[in-house]
Amino acid sequence: MKPFDDIYFMRKALQEAYVAFDKGEVPVGAVIVFNNQIIARAHNLTEALNDVTAHAEMQAFTAAADYLGGKYLKNCTLYVTLEPCQMCAGASYWTQIDKIVYGASEPKLGFSVLATKIHPKTKVKKGVLEKECSFLLKKFFIEKRNLN
Repeated sequence: MKPFDDIYFMRKALQEAYVAFDKGEVPVGAVIVFNNQIIARAHNLTEALNDVTAHAEMQAFTAAADYLGGKYLKNCTLYVTLEPCQMCAGASYWTQIDKIVYGASEPKLGFSVLATKIHPKTKVKKGVLEKECSFLLKKFFIEKRNLN
């Protein structure tokens, strides 16, 4: 079986972002992949759970650890539609995740601009389906502003 690529898995993360959008959550979606298989799917749930830590990545880390039966996510890849924030990047450090792939950059609160350390063995790839990921976020905030 031919392995899926980063675009395929980012599209799956985007599907999760659309679920968040439809729920009135900031539209960020994430999937975690192990052995070319999605083992966790998640989206922002901060409004639904009334929890500022309920970011898509945090939800995905918990689901993936549950699936694997351990807290470390070695040999896993996180696909997320928005560059992780400082909190999520910090959590990724502790999971020892192998790779982070993100779509849209976060120029104010992203982990790279805030110089948040990630695990030294974690590889990072940015800009996968960046336009699609950015479009959904912009659409969400434009609609939110127009409602207020």
